[in-house]
Amino acid sequence: MARLYSNENFPLPVSEILREYGHDVLTIQETGRANQAMTDEDVLAFSHKENRILLTLNRRHFIRLHNKGQAHAGILACTFDPDFSTFAARIDREIRLEPEFSGKLVRVNRPQ
Repeated sequence: MARLYSNENFPLPVSEILREYGHDVLTIQETGRANQAMTDEDVLAFSHKENRILLTLNRRHFIRLHNKGQAHAGILACTFDPDFSTFAARIDREIRLEPEFSGKLVRVNRPQ
């Protein structure tokens, strides 16, 4: 299963469901780094250092960092879905489809 790091705006219930799927999810709140106005660069650098794929709803900023070439262990740029179970299942499916995430950006979009 995947090692994941959810940033500040990512829904905690989705992280908890992903743990039920067997993923190792670390939240920014658990690291004591929440509410510290960390830059997106610092969030991505921390997830890279910890070898964790970043889970984020802040798509635009992290796609920009990916395109600029900032090193990372992977980014799952997600569209918010209030159906947390379905949201988590979509993320889990993308993780299972991708054999290697290092340096890759994967978009997880809510169906229209």
